Amino acid sequence: MKKIVLGLLIFGLTIQVNAQTVELNETLISVNYKYLDAVDVDNIPERVKKLEEEVLNYKNVEQSKLYDDKHDTYSVSFYVPEGKIVAAYDINGKIIRTIEKYNNVRLPLVVMQAVSKRFPNWGIVEDIYYIRYHIDRDSLKQEYKIKLKNEDETITVKTNEKGTFL
Repeated sequence: MKKIVLGLLIFGLTIQVNAQTVELNETLISVNYKYLDAVDVDNIPERVKKLEEEVLNYKNVEQSKLYDDKHDTYSVSFYVPEGKIVAAYDINGKIIRTIEKYNNVRLPLVVMQAVSKRFPNWGIVEDIYYIRYHIDRDSLKQEYKIKLKNEDETITVKTNEKGTFL
């Protein structure tokens, strides 16, 4: 009798225990994960990231008008006043390649230090930031074209994202 009463008591207490509910963060599943991984760089300016998000979130609604059977791709151009991206997508909406150009972005510290070390008395007048991505190479090529001025002289130099002159 003691065992039955004890068993019913334990059974009664365990019924009232509720399971825990754990909320997980939102997960992003994308066919463009390679592009997402390639452009996820820390020193990219915010306006560049915003335009790249537009490329990632592009829904191929009108792809039938843009699709080119010859190359199995279609191109879409994205513009903002400070830059542009031309992205080539396949029929499934996967990004094949991009060409990006941005005017007068904030240069990374490494690039500014390299320029000031090599050209100590020169000032930066303007710069252009180029990004090239291709899915087959699975890499991102970043390049800065910088216009420098010293009194009446003006020169243009190119560097990569690490400050190495090209």
